[in-house]
Amino acid sequence: MILEKKTNRTVTIISIAVVLLFVLMAGKIFSTFQLRIFNLCGIYVILALSLNLINGFTGLFSLGHSGFMAIGAYVSALLTMSPSQKEMNFFMTPIVPILANIELPFIPALIIAGLSAALAGFLIGTPVLRLRDDYLAIATLGFSEIIRVVLTNLQSVTNGALGLKGLPKYATTPMIWTLALITIIFMIALIHSAFGRSCRAVRDNEIAAAAMGINAARIKIISFTISSFIAGVGGALLGHLMVTIDPRMFTFSLTYNIVLIVVLGGNGSISGSVIAAIVITVAMEALRFLDSSLNFVFFQTPALPGLRMVVFSILLLLVVIFRQQGLMGKKEFSWNLLLDSKPARKIEALLKSRGGRNA
Repeated sequence: MILEKKTNRTVTIISIAVVLLFVLMAGKIFSTFQLRIFNLCGIYVILALSLNLINGFTGLFSLGHSGFMAIGAYVSALLTMSPSQKEMNFFMTPIVPILANIELPFIPALIIAGLSAALAGFLIGTPVLRLRDDYLAIATLGFSEIIRVVLTNLQSVTNGALGLKGLPKYATTPMIWTLALITIIFMIALIHSAFGRSCRAVRDNEIAAAAMGINAARIKIISFTISSFIAGVGGALLGHLMVTIDPRMFTFSLTYNIVLIVVLGGNGSISGSVIAAIVITVAMEALRFLDSSLNFVFFQTPALPGLRMVVFSILLLLVVIFRQQGLMGKKEFSWNLLLDSKPARKIEALLKSRGGRNA
């Protein structure tokens, strides 16, 4: 049942075409609420891939993703909002004059948002990436909190704790999933390039990579900068999907959700991140009832906000204990991998046995 290379490519192209058709028809298939969850899946695919680039493929344990998302969201919002919308938002402290009359189309604003996050990632990563493991995680988490505090107090630019409301809803379903597909293709090309092989060499053994002539510091900084760019784009899409942003959106819990997706999908697996992003995003909404009061047959429990995240924390703990490699490990999805699974081999053996009896 193993497919040939040409057949494998054909099946992949057909599958991508089916997915694109499904994305175009999603507005007619889903309700408004379901469509929002579907769009969140696409955004989390982008964010999970960006974090997997540094955590999974380069071996850097970073917890600062929410900060880069916040930069991307605010930059894109300020560049796409009309002057009248800015005037309505900044009623307590006037916006700085240089930003008051700027209004750009969404695509240029999205690119500038990503570049702004990438610049922040480069400036933060240059001194911080000398650290390793837990120290790096603490340092990136600290910088993420610094970014959030700055956004809260920079009232003439970000409107402070009030946030920005009435953002143009440019994050449509085709836009989100087109960017998700571009991110997937980019990640596949990047990981299979010479740079991607250098990232994996640094992850597996930094000393051996340096002995082979790989500049580990340069690889880390470039990887961190690219990841920050993708995170900024994801943050901008999230802001334009929610049409409102404030600093409270970009706390550590948002980074935790992305880390959860990467760990469950598999550190170093692109397809694992894609599958886990969709499953976890849908499951988070499906299990939202756990936060409210539960009515059993003989008793009723009070509302327990946060119980849903307790369930996911337990799930993460079980994965860490029993399956540290996650869903896919470092493997990637392929049709041959699917057809070579145990159920597929059993079906193949059953068909051969029946064919033998019929003969």
